[in-house]
Amino acid sequence: MPQLEVAGAALTYDDEGPRDAARTPLVFVHGWTADRHRWDHQLTHFRDGRRVIRLDLRGHGESTGAGVPTIAALAEDVLALLDHLEVERFVPIGHSMGGMIAQTIALTHPARVERMVLVNSIGRMTYSRGRGLLMAASTLVPFKLFVAANIRRAFAPGYPREEVRAHIRASAGTPREVVMTLYGAMRAFDLLDRAGEIGTPTLMVHGYHDVQLPVRQMLRLAKAYPDAVVRVLDAGHELPVEKPAELTAVLDRFLAGTP
Repeated sequence: MPQLEVAGAALTYDDEGPRDAARTPLVFVHGWTADRHRWDHQLTHFRDGRRVIRLDLRGHGESTGAGVPTIAALAEDVLALLDHLEVERFVPIGHSMGGMIAQTIALTHPARVERMVLVNSIGRMTYSRGRGLLMAASTLVPFKLFVAANIRRAFAPGYPREEVRAHIRASAGTPREVVMTLYGAMRAFDLLDRAGEIGTPTLMVHGYHDVQLPVRQMLRLAKAYPDAVVRVLDAGHELPVEKPAELTAVLDRFLAGTP
């Protein structure tokens, strides 16, 4: 896989599909402790008709690099990759933390964002009492147990246990320093009061059973956006892998301008 050296990290990425100036490239950005393969279904579906770019964020998947203290720093990584690939205007599609990155780019570089998709993402980190206790206990339990507890909570009830275990194993490969530093970056993330400045047409897709970032938090963000379409699917926090075909169908309609 190709890599780009940027700010002390080597970012692994995929860049597939036709370079058609008439169709804006799609840029998929994964979430915390995940990797670019969260988007396998979408890559396969869209790459025949569009340029599709996805990356492993620093310290995740096949990318190297230490954690950074802000979501804005991750956004700069994404923009550095797109500058390297000579992509000026694009459609960011971000899951969870990836949606925070997408919103940061839309706020700071609005001319570069044609449309935007937020999947299981919000504008301000707020935690339930249970999630707060889990995060507070993170320094008291073995790291792998901490990761496992977070990943199990991310899936809707009834999702196959073996697939959950596979995601736990993959997430546990993310270095502890990266996981905890980026947890701090997410905790500090807050653009809810500035969301009204983002005029980019935006699709917000959320899982009804998401307990990590509950749907009510997404709806609070949607109210602040001037131009937002909301879709709620029967899934948990890991929509790209829980309901990949349904998510892809929703993306298709939004990109085609169909309600």
